Amino acid sequence: MFLRISTLALAVAGALGAGSVARAQDTGAVPPATNLQTVVVTGTRTLDRTMADSLAPVDVLTTADITATGAMDLPSALNVLLPSFNFPQATLSDATDANLPAQLRGLSPDQTLVLINGKRQHPTATLNNVEVMGRGSSPVDLSAIPLNAIERIEVLRDGAAAQYGSDAIAGVINIILKQGPGHGSVDVGRGMWAGRQGGTSTAGADAGFRVGDGWLRVAANYQNQDPTNHAAVDRLFPGDSSYGRVTFHYGMPEKIARQAAINGEYPLGEHATLYVASLFNKRDVSSPGFFRWLPMYEGASPAAAAVYPNGFLPVENSAIRDDTSQLGVRGEVAGWHYDVGAATGGNHWKLDTSNTFNYSLGADSPTAFYIGTLTLRQNQLSADFNRDFDMPWQHALGVAWGLITREETFAIKPGDSASYAGAGAQVFPGYQPTDAGSHSRHNQAAYVDLETDFTDKFSAGLAARQEHYSDFGNTTSWKLSGRYTITPVVALRASASTGFRAPSLQQEYYSDTAIDIINAGSGHQSLTTVRTFPVADPAAIALGAQPLKPERSRDYSAGLVLTPGFGPYATLDFYQVDISDRIILSEDLTGPVVEDYLTSVGIPFVSGGRFFTNAVNTRTRGVDLVGTWPLTFGANDLKFTGGYSHNQTTIRHIRANPPQLGLAGLELPVIGREEAGIITEGSPHNKAFVGANWRRDKWTLHAQLTRYGAFTFVVPVLPGDQTYAARTLTDLSASYRVGNWTATLGANNLFNVYPQHSSPTNDFYGLLPYPEGSPFGFSGRYVHVNLGYRW
Repeated sequence: MFLRISTLALAVAGALGAGSVARAQDTGAVPPATNLQTVVVTGTRTLDRTMADSLAPVDVLTTADITATGAMDLPSALNVLLPSFNFPQATLSDATDANLPAQLRGLSPDQTLVLINGKRQHPTATLNNVEVMGRGSSPVDLSAIPLNAIERIEVLRDGAAAQYGSDAIAGVINIILKQGPGHGSVDVGRGMWAGRQGGTSTAGADAGFRVGDGWLRVAANYQNQDPTNHAAVDRLFPGDSSYGRVTFHYGMPEKIARQAAINGEYPLGEHATLYVASLFNKRDVSSPGFFRWLPMYEGASPAAAAVYPNGFLPVENSAIRDDTSQLGVRGEVAGWHYDVGAATGGNHWKLDTSNTFNYSLGADSPTAFYIGTLTLRQNQLSADFNRDFDMPWQHALGVAWGLITREETFAIKPGDSASYAGAGAQVFPGYQPTDAGSHSRHNQAAYVDLETDFTDKFSAGLAARQEHYSDFGNTTSWKLSGRYTITPVVALRASASTGFRAPSLQQEYYSDTAIDIINAGSGHQSLTTVRTFPVADPAAIALGAQPLKPERSRDYSAGLVLTPGFGPYATLDFYQVDISDRIILSEDLTGPVVEDYLTSVGIPFVSGGRFFTNAVNTRTRGVDLVGTWPLTFGANDLKFTGGYSHNQTTIRHIRANPPQLGLAGLELPVIGREEAGIITEGSPHNKAFVGANWRRDKWTLHAQLTRYGAFTFVVPVLPGDQTYAARTLTDLSASYRVGNWTATLGANNLFNVYPQHSSPTNDFYGLLPYPEGSPFGFSGRYVHVNLGYRW
C-alpha cells in the first residue's frame, strides 16, 4: 500500500519531533577519497563499504582528478576521466546548444540518475529534439554544478533502480559537495581555443566557516566564453553578396555562466544534525542558427529583403536558471541511522531570438522575438532508515528502508504573438497558446535494502522497490548482488536487477514547431518545418501516436577485482542491459500527404510531424576496464591511470507500425534508419585512455592520451551514411607551487586534432565541415593558464 503525501508528511513531522532522523542516501559526512579503503556511499547503504569491496563497480573521482583535466565544466571533466562517459559538443541544435546532453555506458542521457549529496537532482526543462545523441531526452544539467564546490564524485556503473528509483538504468552519478570549515581556494584562469578563438575567462572561490558547533561552506564561479567558428567559406550562390565569405556560425556558442553553492551542517544535539545544501546556476547562451540567403526569401518576402539585403544569420538567446535546495535532519536513535528531509529543484529556460524575421508579417515583422519559456519543478520528501542487526553468521546484516514522495511540474509559456503568427519567426517559431500549459504528476515509493558479509569472503545484497505514479500506475524493481573473494588479490562480483524509467513530463506533453535540417538522401540537406506533438494530440494519434508506458530494463553484470596490495588496482566488468518499450522520438514524418493532412486539421505552414513512442526494445552489451597504479620513489610521487570501455547497442524488436488514419492509406515508418542509427551507431563503441601524474616538491606534471573510437552518422535514405574514424588526443599540463600559490599551464588536445571531415552528403553544401556527433567536439587545441591560492 502506498502512502499519500499527507501521510508521509506526518511521518516526517513525527520523526523530527521525536528527535530521530533517518540516515539519507548520502550517509552524512564522508572522508576524502584517497585510496581503496575510502568508504563509498553510492550503490550501498551500509556504513563501512569501501571502494575495494563494493558489490558493484564504483569510480571515485577527487577534486585533484577534476582539476587536472583543465576542464571548464563538470561534463567535460567526466568525459576525460571516465571511459564509459560520452559528451559530444552539438551545435546548430536549438536548446541542445545551451544544455548539452551526456551519456553513460552507451545508453540515453535520461537513463542515468544524478544525485547531489545522495539526493535526486531534477532534470532540465528543455527537450533535445534534433538529430544528435540524446534525441528525445531531458537529462540533468551537469554544467550547472560548480566545479569548486565538489569534494568528490562517485559513479556507479550498474543498474540501480531498485535502490534509487526511476532513471537509474545506466548508472548513478553521485556528486558530494565539499564539507567542513577552515579551508578554501581562489582561482582565476584564462583559456583560448585553436585559431585564437573562444577566449574563456574564469574566476572562482570557495571557503568553509565555523558556525557555532557546525560549519557552512560557500562557493561561487564565473565563466565568460567567446564563440568558436569552424564554418567553411560560403560558395553556394555565385553573384550573391554572401559568396566568398563565412556566413554560418558552426562551433561553440557565446556563454556567460554564474554559479553558487552552499553546504552546511549544525548539530541539534548528541543524536541529530541539521543539514542544508543549495546550488544556483544562471547561464546565458547565444547560438546562431542557419544562415538565410537573400535568394531564399526576396521573392516571397520583399519586406525581409529590404531589412536584410545581404541575408541574415538569426540568433537564439537562451537564458537558463537552475536551482537546487535541500534541508533535513539526520542522526542516530535506538541503533537506527536516519535521515528525514525535503528537497526542491527547478530549471527555467527562456528563449529570445534576434537578427531574424517573420515573413508572414511583412513590413510589420520585428527583428527580435520572445519565443517562450519552459519550466520544470521537482519537490521531494524522504525518510530513510538504516541499522545493523547481529546474525548467526559472522557479520551483521545491514537493513535499510525508506519512504519517498515526489511531485513534478512541467510548464510551457507561449511567446509573443508575432513569434508564432503565420509561419512563425525564422530559426525558432514561438511557442503557441495551444502549446502552452502546466502539467503535474506525483509518485510515492517504498524500498527495502539488505546487505551483509556472510563470511570474510562472501558478501551479498538484495534490494526491492515499489513505486506508484499518478500518470501510469505501479512498478516494482529488484536487485541481487554479490561479491566473492577468491584470494586476497582476486575477487569476483556480479549483479542482476530490474529497473524502469518513467516517461518524462516533456515526453508526454512537450509541443513545438521547429525548423530542422533534414537529410532525405537527395545528396544534400535542407531546412524543414516540423511539429512535435504531445502523444494525446488528435493529430499525433492520426499519425500513429499511442499512450506512453514506462521503460523496463533487465541489467546483468559480472566483474573481476584485482587488488595486489602493493599499489595497483584494476577492475574488469562485463554487462548487459535489456530495455523494453524504450521511449524514442519518432522519425520526422514528412511529405505531401502529411503536409496536406496537417493543413486540413488547422496546422498550416508545417511540412511534418513527430511524437514520442515506446517503439523499440534494445540490448546493450559492454565491458569496462579501469586501473590505477600509484608509486612512490624518493621524493617522487607517480600515479598511472588507465581505462577502456566498449559497448554495442542493438535493436532487438521494433513495434509494428500503429494505425496512421490521417495518411489516407500511406504508411510511414515511425522509426527508420536515422533514429535507429542514433541509438546503435551514433556514439563511439569504444574509448580508451592512459594517464600519468608526477609530483615532486613544488612541481606537478600531468599527461593523458585519450582515444575516441569511430562512430557513424546514418541518413534516412541511402546512400549517405558516413563513419568517422577514431582519433587520439593528448592533454598535458604543468603546475608549480610557491607557498599557498599554484600556477598551472596546460593544453588539452595538444596536437590540435580534429574529427574527419564530413562527406558532401552530410556537410550542408560544404559549409559545415565537421560532424556534430564528435565525442571531443571540433574546436581543436585548448591552451589554458590558471593561478590559484589555497589555504
